Amino acid sequence: MPTLGELERAVMEILWSAGAPVTARDVQDALGTRDLATTTVLTVLGRLERKGLVTRARVGRAHHYSAVSSREDHVAELMMDALDAAPDRGAALARFFGSMPASERATLRDLLGRPEAPEHRADT
Repeated sequence: MPTLGELERAVMEILWSAGAPVTARDVQDALGTRDLATTTVLTVLGRLERKGLVTRARVGRAHHYSAVSSREDHVAELMMDALDAAPDRGAALARFFGSMPASERATLRDLLGRPEAPEHRADT
């Protein structure tokens, strides 16, 4: 999973929150407090597209951009990448679980107690 810079993360947050494909101008407007040129926004969107995180489609004269996957899917992939880097996945998971707030540990226990849905099985 490619890492994201600060501006790339900000653009992805806009795409994830949009609910529909957006133009570069929409992204630029949503970034409002930053004084960015349209070309800068287009460069970032192009970089995100090359990283496989964004798709674009031509609609009339403009391209519309959308996130390839949800924010939650992206975070799950980052977590899997972090686990893949650990020589001892069990120890990393134990440390992660131990560092979670009690409410999140309870949520995780609840999720682990549920039967696995076929599309989310780790071994398929």
